Amino acid sequence: MNQEQQRTELWGLLGDLPARERPISARLLWQREEAGYVLERLVLDLNGLESVPAYFARPKGDDPFPTVLYNHAHGGDYDLGKEEFVRGRPLLQQPPYVEALTAQGYAALCIEHWLFGERRGRTESELFKLMLWRGQVLWGMMVYDSVRALDYLCTRPEVDASRIATLGLSLGSTMAWWVAALDLRIKVCIDLCCLTDFDALIESRGLDGHGIYYYVPSLLKHFTAAQINALIAPRPHLGLAGNLDPLTPRAGLDRIDAELRRVYAEHNAANAWTMKRYEIGHFETAEMRAEVLAYLKAWL
Repeated sequence: MNQEQQRTELWGLLGDLPARERPISARLLWQREEAGYVLERLVLDLNGLESVPAYFARPKGDDPFPTVLYNHAHGGDYDLGKEEFVRGRPLLQQPPYVEALTAQGYAALCIEHWLFGERRGRTESELFKLMLWRGQVLWGMMVYDSVRALDYLCTRPEVDASRIATLGLSLGSTMAWWVAALDLRIKVCIDLCCLTDFDALIESRGLDGHGIYYYVPSLLKHFTAAQINALIAPRPHLGLAGNLDPLTPRAGLDRIDAELRRVYAEHNAANAWTMKRYEIGHFETAEMRAEVLAYLKAWL
């Protein structure tokens, strides 16, 4: 089975999704100039079911800009959501990624995912159950919104649609590698602290470490985590992980790294896959932040 067939199979596991062809619309609520960038507060219609609040930031100066689809984390903080992008969170280094990215010349979009920020009001369990009854998969609906956000990015004149990366920590990490696997418009993928091998997670009895949003019915009958990530090859992919992080057991990191080394070598792109591991838990260090920015500079 080739990569395109595998992508079709992977999409098929994500439940009943809204049509990909439906039009997208955006409302600008406000725009303001910060010290080194312009920030827009948007409300997007991505799925036809509920509005999706978002931030779009761009450097001052000539466009189009290489652009990052930034994915916020979970962390049990349903209030924070997309505000992570502009305010940061304790698990991340300062400054917030809106400042770090625009200072390096990148535009960036961060959408609010189901359950978070201005989309909160239902528990994760409630929404998972409701969607399950309706033939939907919560993770599938979240991935769908991210891919439609990518569609929106590609309509913006400030965006160089040939140079789009995606990155995030935790939930945002998982979103980064799923979206990169499913959509070839992502040219660079960077995941922080959530490149999780599913079998290793089961073996370590770590399933409850992830929220219920994470679980896709029948996924293990079709894909391993390494097989999903292999769909990113030969595009550049940086994985940053903590050896003490219970969400990414060591044995699983070993398996994924070995498999992706093999896959990237088969694509004659061995230098396009990099995993870096640290003796830490589930958070970003200053060294990891430096690695992220250096990788974007090298590959985007």
